Order: sequence, then structure tokens, then C-alpha cells
Amino acid sequence: MKRDELNASVEWDPDVRAAAAPVPRVIDLSQAGKGNYVRRAGRLTEVMWFIVEACVINNKLVPVSALRVALLRLFGAKIGPNCRFVHPLRVKAPWNLEVGANSWFGVDAWIYNQAPIRIGANVCISQGAFLTTGSHDYATTMDLHVEPIVIEDGVWIASKCVVQMGVTIGRSALVTPLSVVHRSLEAEGIYGGNPAQFIKKRFPQARAQ
Repeated sequence: MKRDELNASVEWDPDVRAAAAPVPRVIDLSQAGKGNYVRRAGRLTEVMWFIVEACVINNKLVPVSALRVALLRLFGAKIGPNCRFVHPLRVKAPWNLEVGANSWFGVDAWIYNQAPIRIGANVCISQGAFLTTGSHDYATTMDLHVEPIVIEDGVWIASKCVVQMGVTIGRSALVTPLSVVHRSLEAEGIYGGNPAQFIKKRFPQARAQ
């Protein structure tokens, strides 16, 4: 077969083209490691918390905020006064959680805090919101990689939002439903979309005198 005919057959024949293409790389997940993750509690504490979370914290038959707060504090969480944990939610590691006063948590909020998450005062984390401090080194080893999250005072994370690792959400920012926060957000803005983008300022601007 002449070279031109061979090139033509590779170009137009899907089977030949697939055979000639390089095989995509696959990362061996059995070799993935813990990366920069640091265990901050013993295994026994983690097992005890797993049971408490399943039986009480994530149990919709327990609509008692004070009980959830007491158990979270018992396992190392720092929680300010007048916080509302009435609804079932999930907390990966209470020893990595800090919450300021008067903050609310909606149904099925999920705090996946392999690294510290600091939530300020007067913050609303609405139903189904997912805060995660972990990801993986997708380009090389799939090792675990963690970075903390900071949510400043007055922030509202609306329903079904995802807040990813390493993010700081500025004071009194609002993230609209179903948004994904990949990067830090400035104070007092309204943000939405995937990735979350600035929409407008949250509070009306004062008129010049």
C-alpha cells in the first residue's frame, strides 16, 4: 500500500485510527497516598464520632439543637452561642470545626472537613450545602490534598451549593443556590453559577448626601 493510501485509511477508518492513537494514561488508584492530610484525632475517637454522627447528628428524629451542639463540642468543635443545629447534617471531623455565634445550619448540610473549616458569626449554611476541604492530585498520583476553608461573618451559603478547599468567602457575601465556589469571594457580593461569578452587591449603596 502506498503511503498516501495508508494515510487515507488511517484518517477515514475509525478502527485503524483508534489503533494508531496513543493509549490514554490511567492513574493506579492503589498507589494513591494521603498527600498532605494529617490525622488530628485517634482512630478510636473517629470510630466513636462515626457512631454519634449516625445516631444523633445526622438523625432527623432528633430535632434538638442543644444536643447536637453539646456532642460537637464534646468531640472538639468550637461553637459560639445561639447556633441552630436543629436539622440533620453531617460533620466529618468536629475537631476541625469552628463556628461563631448565631449561625444556622439547614437540612442535610455536609461539612467534609479533613482540614479546618472556620465559620464566622451570623452565617447561614442552607439545606444541602456541601463544604469540602479535600481533593486529589488528579494529574499525577491521585494523592489526597487538603486546604482549609474560611467563611467570614454574615455570609449566606444558599441551598445545594458546593464550597471547595482553600476558599475564603468574604464578610456578608451571598452565594446563590446550586453554585460552585472554586475561588475566594470578596465581601458583600452576590455570587452565582459554576464557577461562582459576581452578580451584584448584596446591600444597597448609601445615597450621597
